Amino acid sequence: MSLMIPAWVGGSLVPVEKLEVHQRGLRHKAISVFVMRGNETLIQRRALGKYHTPGLWANACCTHPFWDEPALACARRRLEEELGITGLRLDHRDQVEYRADVGGGLIEHELVEIYTAEAIAFTTVEANPAEVMDTAWVDLKELARQTRDTPENFTPWLRIYLADHMNSIFAA
Repeated sequence: MSLMIPAWVGGSLVPVEKLEVHQRGLRHKAISVFVMRGNETLIQRRALGKYHTPGLWANACCTHPFWDEPALACARRRLEEELGITGLRLDHRDQVEYRADVGGGLIEHELVEIYTAEAIAFTTVEANPAEVMDTAWVDLKELARQTRDTPENFTPWLRIYLADHMNSIFAA
């Protein structure tokens, strides 16, 4: 069974198969989470089996909610599924819309609910190899510099968040 996600078609929000959403460049719902540890943020390198942007670095997790799934529940679910992280308090920081070519004729046109969470001392990362091939903690300002200097190593959405939305996502 294919994954149906909330997308806008003809002005109405309807369930559409995920690959079709990206092939048609339909505007759709998404979530993104930044896990922080002081000035550092957790990034993940997407598994090579991902159907778009494989091997590129992204924020801690990002995905599409299931049809009728609340954004916060989706964020919690994907933190656990991708990174084995549970029990963090997620704070809603912003809603961002962007459109980006992600290669292979696919377009992300997302309306994204962005959350941050402060990692706590006992937070361990257990990456799901089907989703994530590597993780790293990186100073946020250094990451912003790296996304400008070597954009080919990072997902389009991470580059957009750090270039255009740093203040709204990370302001105290």
